[in-house]
Amino acid sequence: MVHLASCEPDVICTIGDTLASLTIENYIKTIYSLGERILPPVSTGAIAESLNVSPGTVTSMLKTLSESGLVEYKPYEGVRLTEAGNALALRVLRRHRLIEAFLVETLNLDWKQVHEEAENLEHAVSDFLVDRIDQYLGYPETDPHGSPIPKSDGTVKYPKTILLSEATPGCQFRLEAVTDQSPEFLNFVKSAGLKIGGRGEVVGQNAAAATVSVRSSDKTTTVSIQAAKNFKVVIL
Repeated sequence: MVHLASCEPDVICTIGDTLASLTIENYIKTIYSLGERILPPVSTGAIAESLNVSPGTVTSMLKTLSESGLVEYKPYEGVRLTEAGNALALRVLRRHRLIEAFLVETLNLDWKQVHEEAENLEHAVSDFLVDRIDQYLGYPETDPHGSPIPKSDGTVKYPKTILLSEATPGCQFRLEAVTDQSPEFLNFVKSAGLKIGGRGEVVGQNAAAATVSVRSSDKTTTVSIQAAKNFKVVIL
């Protein structure tokens, strides 16, 4: 443990700058990720819930990010990333998703283990190392959860998907990605016989119960509409 009281002033500044950088990257990445699921602007409440902090803390940070030119923030309306903010978000996501792919491919970690590990490592690795990881893995297009990996030039390719909650009975689909990467949810995905790239069919919906039933790998599973929003699918 580092005791700040015993540090020289320049060391304290370095530690402070590092913590500030980590916080900025986490906020920018979160805003981008939320914007993938909902149309921007992203609300303060959504960011607070995702980062498990108070709305007041988010508001203060958004003002700082706005002054830095990374976001456009309007109170009571929400926040959008600027061009600079978007570029930073893609850079962080590139690191995160390539680290996940590396941990699965080379260390054989399970897909439910790699998200938290990547959260810890994404701020520590250099862009040079990330580019070498990309090359070593053969330039993968997606991470283990199906999310597209941004390229080194800042471009990212998104397939045309819809949320499973929007699919109607009788639709056949391919599971493209899952956006909830908690171990509990990923365990549920596996138990339901679903996997990235796997096929399934929507076999029923219950509007009163707010559920949707899907069949995949000879298994029929019923999920809530809310949970179904965490599945991105391509209609076949």
